[in-house]
Amino acid sequence: MSEHAQRKVLVVEDEEALAVALRDALVHGGCTVEVVADGALALDAIRAQQPDLIVLDLMLPGMSGLEILAALRAEGIRARVLIVTALADEEDLLRGFQAGADDYLTKPFSPRELLARVEAQFRRVEMDAAPPEMLDLPGGIQVDLARLEVHRDGKVIALTPREGDILKYLIRHRDHVVTRDDLLLDVWHYQSANVETRTVDIHIVGLRRKVEPDPAQPSLIQTVRGKGYRWHESA
Repeated sequence: MSEHAQRKVLVVEDEEALAVALRDALVHGGCTVEVVADGALALDAIRAQQPDLIVLDLMLPGMSGLEILAALRAEGIRARVLIVTALADEEDLLRGFQAGADDYLTKPFSPRELLARVEAQFRRVEMDAAPPEMLDLPGGIQVDLARLEVHRDGKVIALTPREGDILKYLIRHRDHVVTRDDLLLDVWHYQSANVETRTVDIHIVGLRRKVEPDPAQPSLIQTVRGKGYRWHESA
């Protein structure tokens, strides 16, 4: 995940000193962090914030970490989960993995170890989100990202390298709204997004003409009013 598309982490931890330490270490590591101390409120926070990673204590008031984990996986929430626990019992950890955890840390641990585990999870997120070389889109449209070609209506339409980069970026970040600033910084590699330019809008229009089943009513590259764009492949 790029440095400009913020890594969102939710820390679910009721021990205040540890929660503060976790938050500070993760912020230092470049993450946007929210903290919830009550297990009963954690699911609402997860639904509302849609974090990329959840740092989850097992022993919580109101609702245990295992209960939270089972509930969010049952709802189809795909955020990666790093368990932090004082319990080193193999059976407890096994139950955590069976419920859908991705990794665990046993207390106490160092900020350096925490960040190494978090970074490993974000690398997995990027690998999972990488677009395939060939996309099969609604309307019988195929996009060959390796060759930068769109196959539709019996014709082959070339994508520009910039259009290919935009499309890959949108797909990699498909669970999030991508802002104009994200695109200028991460795709165009501007030093600052504080510039007057319509290049993003113009390129999005051109890309929609090539990949949308109905460019006049785009369904794949959706506009999120006042925020940016989001890739949404529903078919």
